[in-house]
This record gives sequence, structure tokens and C-alpha cells, in this order.
Amino acid sequence: MRVVSLTCSNTEIVCALGAAHVLVGVDDHSDFPVDVVGRLARVGPDLSVDARAVAALRPDLVLASLTVPGHERVVAALLAEGLPVEVLEPKSVLDVYRDVTRIGALLGRASQAAALVASMQSVLDARPEAAAPPRVLVEWWPRPVIVPGQRSWVTQQLLAAGGLNPMGERPVESSPITDAEAVALAPEAVVISWCGVPAAKYRPDVVLRREAWRELAAVRDGHVYCVPEAFLGRPGPRLVEGVHALREVVARVRAGRGASPAR
Repeated sequence: MRVVSLTCSNTEIVCALGAAHVLVGVDDHSDFPVDVVGRLARVGPDLSVDARAVAALRPDLVLASLTVPGHERVVAALLAEGLPVEVLEPKSVLDVYRDVTRIGALLGRASQAAALVASMQSVLDARPEAAAPPRVLVEWWPRPVIVPGQRSWVTQQLLAAGGLNPMGERPVESSPITDAEAVALAPEAVVISWCGVPAAKYRPDVVLRREAWRELAAVRDGHVYCVPEAFLGRPGPRLVEGVHALREVVARVRAGRGASPAR
């Protein structure tokens, strides 16, 4: 079997199922596992995939995802080439489990998929019992500030970490927010996870210097953290790593409650 994966999350699912050997090509953004993607053909960035380059790889299956806004055009181009395309569109953790199961079935690795889902469930479905879960605002983008809402898997990651998404009551996948809305959300921590930006280039000072945010508990107490987008923004196996990272944030907020602000 020959498979081309066009999103990081699908690439990581295939590899987590022990099927890295079926991959013949990936999009330019797939960067994990490094030892796998480094040997594969690249077919372009997620929004500018070269459909002819994909066709030239003679795939038996192309894995696409509508979690990338605008990817519909890429899917249309692939279908125009007569390619066998499986289009995924996860929004929740349950959707991610479904997609792992679906990809496992397509690759003839149903038992491995079931084991992977069970492993993910053991972390992502956890609901720690603790009073007053810290309100943790995840920031997808700084200008304008864009944050995940109720329909994002991040809401479930935060619950599994013992925290709470302040946007968890808004029935959206993500949304821009104003300074006034940020103040009303009253986060105790802000987690930077900027989309498409290497984690090494995240800048907590961008959040800390916002004039209107200075009285937020998160800013006042210095609870601004960085978590790679790979752990929060990719609907695949590494969402588990995101929960572990968020648990550390939650623990720091709890430890700092009632303490003097760091200066």
C-alpha cells in the first residue's frame, strides 16, 4: 500500500499505528516523527499541495483533513486528478478517536487502532476531581487574539488536565476576542500555542505587555506559559502530550494561589 498524508495529525496517526512504512509522501509541514518524514517526498504546504506531485507518487490512499481552513480547494484538486482521498474533519476528542479507528481500518491495522484509542482515552477522558479548577486560556494567535471555544478538543484536554477553558461555554471551535472579553474571561493562566509558529519563537512578553491585560490574574501572577502547537493543535496521538503539559500549568497555578506575585 502507498499512502500520502497531507496534514501533520494524519501523518502522526499513521506512524503511531506502526504503519510508517506505507507512507510515500507528506505535506511540507509534517515534521514528526523526524526519522520518518525526513525520508519522504514532499508535496507542498497544506494549502498549496501540488496535486500532480501527489498523483506522481501513485498513492492507493491520500489522507486529507478539513481542520486546515481552505483545504477544500486542495481536496477538489486531488479528486480532479482521480485520486482516492479520505477526508477527515475532527472537532472533538471523540472525532479524533473515530479518525484513528477509520485510518486503522483503511490500513488494515484495526487492532493497533483500538489499542491506540484505548491508550489515548486513559489520559484524555480523565476528569480529575478537584475544587475550583484553574481557568486556563489557550491562545492560538496574538493579533487578533484567537482562542479555542467549546467545540475544540482543547476544552476536553483542559478538563483532563484538571483545568477549565474560560471559553468552554461558547459553542464555537475558535474565536477572536477583544481585550474587554479577555478581562471578562478572567483566566488564571494563559498558554501560548500559536498556530504555524515554531515553539522556540513563542513570546510570553507579547501577552505580559498588553496594557489591558495587566490586571488579569494570569498576567499579574506571571502565569503565562508556552506549549507547542504540536501538542494542542494537532488532532492525533500527541494530544496526550498536551494534557501532560497542561497538567503542569494547572499545578503551577494551584501552587501559586494565595502566594505573592512573582516580580
